[in-house]
Amino acid sequence: MSFSVNTNAGALVALQNLSTTQAQLQTTQNRINTGLKIASAKDNAAIFGIAQNQRATSNSLNSVISSLQRGQSTVDVALSAGASVSDLLNQMKEKALAAADVTLDTTSRAALNNEFVSLRNQITTVTSNAVFNGANLIDGGTTQIQAIANADASQVISVSHQSLALGGVNVTVTSTATINSATAASAQITALNTSIANVSSALGKLGTGSKALASHQTFITNLQNTIDVGVGNLVDADLAKESANLQALQTKQQLGIQALSIANQSSSILLGLFK
Repeated sequence: MSFSVNTNAGALVALQNLSTTQAQLQTTQNRINTGLKIASAKDNAAIFGIAQNQRATSNSLNSVISSLQRGQSTVDVALSAGASVSDLLNQMKEKALAAADVTLDTTSRAALNNEFVSLRNQITTVTSNAVFNGANLIDGGTTQIQAIANADASQVISVSHQSLALGGVNVTVTSTATINSATAASAQITALNTSIANVSSALGKLGTGSKALASHQTFITNLQNTIDVGVGNLVDADLAKESANLQALQTKQQLGIQALSIANQSSSILLGLFK
């Protein structure tokens, strides 16, 4: 065995091994602190790039979900108002049927007509107030709503307007309709029967649109969850494995420090040769 005061080969080797252990220990500690095995491009550029692209897609899907939710809420408000219109039409039909009785006296007919007109006017109130996020699908103010359907906004889900206003294509009862005579009441019964059928059909179309929006929202939510899990598989650290590795590296670090200390003491052996 040769000794030199200029070069301590043992200490150099021990220092190199200790430096490697400390670097590994730092990496393991970072993984435990962040929960990520790939936290930046320097850890693995290719996988980091893939993960970032998928994160961007997942974040974009948040906007898709918000758009679908707004669309569904708009349609649901229209559906709720449409159900009220349908109920009002049924009540108006009841009044019209009663007024069609030719034996009614003037007072009773006037009372029925007043109730009929009040119900008629409520339809206008309901349809004009069925607004959500500035859109109204049943009064003629909004042609349709379109909700974003994918992450790059290249596809949309549309729900068309269904007019339920008085004198429209569905509610054929006009804003001036009355039942102040048996003849007028009979005419309104026909109009009401048509209106009730049309409104039921319109509500069915709105219901189908709401269901489509809800179904697609569920799909997008599941897709986003799947993407997030996929990103986690790429970059998340196995904390149980890292914890075990941390214990091993801490032990190696302590042994490396002791080895370096022993190697540094070797030069003192030379002094004994000159005694």
